[in-house]
Parts: sequence; structure tokens; C-alpha cells
Amino acid sequence: MAARPRPSSDDAREALRDAMARLAAGDQTALEEIYLATRVKLFGITLRILGDRKEAEDALQDVYVNLWQRADRYDPTRASPIAWLAAFARNRAIDRLRTGKVRGGAVPVEEAAPLPDESPLADALLIDAEQTAQIHKCLGGLDARTQGHIRAAFFEGKTYAQLAEAADVPLGTMKSWIRRGLQRLRACLEASEAA
Repeated sequence: MAARPRPSSDDAREALRDAMARLAAGDQTALEEIYLATRVKLFGITLRILGDRKEAEDALQDVYVNLWQRADRYDPTRASPIAWLAAFARNRAIDRLRTGKVRGGAVPVEEAAPLPDESPLADALLIDAEQTAQIHKCLGGLDARTQGHIRAAFFEGKTYAQLAEAADVPLGTMKSWIRRGLQRLRACLEASEAA
């Protein structure tokens, strides 16, 4: 049985935006879709702040209960769904610290309020995923030889000299192949950004 292709980040963002709108309109099934799409990221946020798995799970449950009650407050013109939910989860975890609902071992409330979130914001992760997907798509559009050399140079750390030796071509030829391939790759990426 073939694996289903994973949706693109644009498709995932649109599906999440659609589920948020349906949840605001009272569609109960939308909450499950939102949960499945966001639980890992939101749990990571609550766990990092609370420092306790059980407390993070409780905070995450609070997030989804409150989301069910307040889905109509989400404004898609102000933030992406995952950014809004990430802020919601972070605030819910900090609220738990402030109200004293957390057992010992968590970050003290004085430290939690200004606690920087060192991980990239959800939007940044989505943008990175989109860029990575676009790079691989554009790489896939190159001829197999050029694609292989660029992947080996940039993803495997091979030097131009190592690649030239392995391909049994002069070093200058290898550099030219990769330079022309990178120019085509850049043109593809710029075209996708303009679209």
C-alpha cells in the first residue's frame, strides 16, 4: 500500500484556517482536526514553560477546552492559526504558573512572564518548511547530474575537488556545473517567490 503524500505547508495552513472557521461556526469535528494538526507544537510550548509533563498536558487540555469556547475570537487577518494557538498555549501555561496550579519543579512565575521562547515562532517554522520544500522542488527540476553534485556539495559537505575527482572531470568543470546549477536554482526560487 502506497503512503499518502504529505500536504504542503500551504495546504496544511489552509486546512487549519478552514477548521478554525468551522469550529467558530460550531462544527465539533473541526476541533479534532485542529487538535491533530497542532498538539505536538502546543505541547512542546507548554512543556518548556511548565517543566512537567503532567502539568503541560493539563495546560494543553485547557487550551483546547478554551478554544472550543472561544474559537470565534480568532481573527485570520491578524495571525495565522498556528501562531494564534501557540500564543494561546504559552499564555495558558503562564496563567497556570501565576494562579499557582502548578506543582513544584516548574519555572517560578517571576521567571516565566519574561521567559523568551527560544524556538522559532510557528510562522517561522512554516516559512522554513515552505522554503525547504521549494528548494527541494527546484532542485528536482535540475538534471540528475547537477542535482546530485549540488546535493553532495551542500547537504553532504563534499568539496568541489572531491566531487570533481569522483566524477573524473577537471575541477573547473565541476565548479562550472555547480555554478550554472545554482543559477538555475536561484531563478526557480525567485520565480516561486514572485508567484
